[in-house]
Amino acid sequence: MNNKNFKFPDTAAYNFVISALNEKGITVEDIANMAMSLQKVFFDNLTMDEMLKNTNDVLHKREVLNNAMVGLELDRLASQGLLKEPLESIVMNDSGVFGVDEGIALNIANIYGTIGVTNYGFIDRDKTGKIKDLDEEKDGVSNTFVDDIVGAIVSAVSAKTAHEHN
Repeated sequence: MNNKNFKFPDTAAYNFVISALNEKGITVEDIANMAMSLQKVFFDNLTMDEMLKNTNDVLHKREVLNNAMVGLELDRLASQGLLKEPLESIVMNDSGVFGVDEGIALNIANIYGTIGVTNYGFIDRDKTGKIKDLDEEKDGVSNTFVDDIVGAIVSAVSAKTAHEHN
């Protein structure tokens, strides 16, 4: 049913994503720092203020919020044992042949075109820092989606920055 009076809850969606990322130990500043690390080798005049602005811009896009909310909520539900089998086991074990987590991440990374996708591919293969920590944490919690979501947001911020400098 499509309610013509429905207004997309932009602020609530943003708050949902920021809160869920914070619960996983990820801040807006962390994302900006990761994007800065990726882009500083190409542009020596970057500032943290610019990276924070670009991070906030990316995190306010509905497509980013929609994909992030779905993945973050699936991680939460899996961590609580609330997904039906076999999905529960697949998500909790971050099965390498699942690919839905990367699919959601690619939806985010692709917002800024090919550069966003290639950045994401690099980040997903070369997991470092907080993304690696999320990927390797297995203490009864699901991080199947969050590591890819964070990587994709970093990729999108990096791509947005590259677009602005070229």
